[in-house]
Amino acid sequence: MISSKTKYYLRPLLPINYEDGQLLYKKKKAVLIQDIFFNKIEVIIRRESKIKKQIYNFPEFFKVFDKNQKICELFNNLNYKNKILKSLVFKNKKISIFGILNVTPDSFSDGGTNLNLSAAVLNAQKMVNDGASFIDVGGESTRPGAKPVSAHEEISRVIPVVQRLNSKKIDLSLDTRNSSTMEFGIASGVKIINDVSGLTNDGKSLDVVKKYSTPVVIMHMPGTPQTMMKKNKYNDVVLDVYDFLKERIKFLTQSGLKKDNIIVDPGIGFGKDYIQNIKLIKNLSVFHSLGVPLMLGVSRKRFIESISSNSKPQQRLGGTAAATLLAMTQGIKIHRVHDVQQINQALIVFERLFNK
Repeated sequence: MISSKTKYYLRPLLPINYEDGQLLYKKKKAVLIQDIFFNKIEVIIRRESKIKKQIYNFPEFFKVFDKNQKICELFNNLNYKNKILKSLVFKNKKISIFGILNVTPDSFSDGGTNLNLSAAVLNAQKMVNDGASFIDVGGESTRPGAKPVSAHEEISRVIPVVQRLNSKKIDLSLDTRNSSTMEFGIASGVKIINDVSGLTNDGKSLDVVKKYSTPVVIMHMPGTPQTMMKKNKYNDVVLDVYDFLKERIKFLTQSGLKKDNIIVDPGIGFGKDYIQNIKLIKNLSVFHSLGVPLMLGVSRKRFIESISSNSKPQQRLGGTAAATLLAMTQGIKIHRVHDVQQINQALIVFERLFNK
C-alpha cells in the first residue's frame, strides 16, 4: 500500500540530437520534452526520509507506470504548453535571455555601474542589440548579507530607468520583493515581475500581480538575503526545492493567480552552498514536471569560483557559459545573464552543433 506521504518525481535523462531523437521517437524509445529528445527517465520515489531512484528506458517506463495516476500526471506536465509566455517571453524563439541591469551601488557583480541614467539606458540597449529578449531591472541587491533598502529608495532607483526604457519599447521585467515597487513598475510598462522571495516577502504582492494579470518569476530562497546562508539545511536539496516550488504554485493558483503566469527559478546561490548549487544544476530537468517554465540564473555566481578559482565575478564568463549550456541540454530555455552577447552566441552555436 502506498503511503499518502509518498512523493514522486521524474527526471528526463540522456539528451540526444534531433536527428537521432526522431528515429528513436518513431520506435517509441525516446520522448520530446521542451524541444529536447531524451532517451531515458529517472523515477524518484520519496517516502519521508527514504529516497529510491531507478532509471528506465521509455518502453519499460510506460509498461511499469501506465496505470500510476500520479506518475502519469507528472509525465504529462513535462511538455506543458503555455501560449501566454510563448509569445511574451520567447517571442516564438526557442531560447529567451533576460539581461541583468542592476541600478544599485552594492550588487555583487556590477554594483554602481548603472547608477547614472544615461549609462543604464546605454547598457540596456546594448544587451537588447546583443540578443536579450527582456531587460531585468533591479534596485535592491539580494546578494548574501546585503542590507535591505526601503521601497521608496528602490522606486527612486528603478522607475526612472523603467520609464526611459519603456519609451524605447524595450521589454522589461522588474526584480523586486516589494508590492509598491511592483505596482509603480507595472504602471510604467513592466511586463514581468521577478521576485526572489517567491511572493512571500510582502503580503500585498500577490494582489498586485493578480490585479494586473502580470506574469511572475517565483524563486526559491530560504529566509532573506541576510539569513539565507544560515538556512541552507536540506534533506535533499533538489527534491526540497522542488517541493517548495510545487507548494508555492499550488498556493498561488488556489489564490487566483493563473498558472500560465508563473515561471519558477530554483535560486542558484540563494541559500545554497557550492555542492548544493552543483546538484541543482545537474538535476534541472526534474523541475519540468511542475508544469511551468523554468528560469535559470547562474551568471557570475560564486560556485564558479569554487570550481575554477576565478575570484572576480567579471572573470566567470566561461563558467557561466558552461553551466548555461548544461542547462540547455536539460530543456531550460530562460536564462538570466550579465554577458548577453557571449551567452547568446554560445547558445546559438551549441544548439546548431548539437542538433545538426
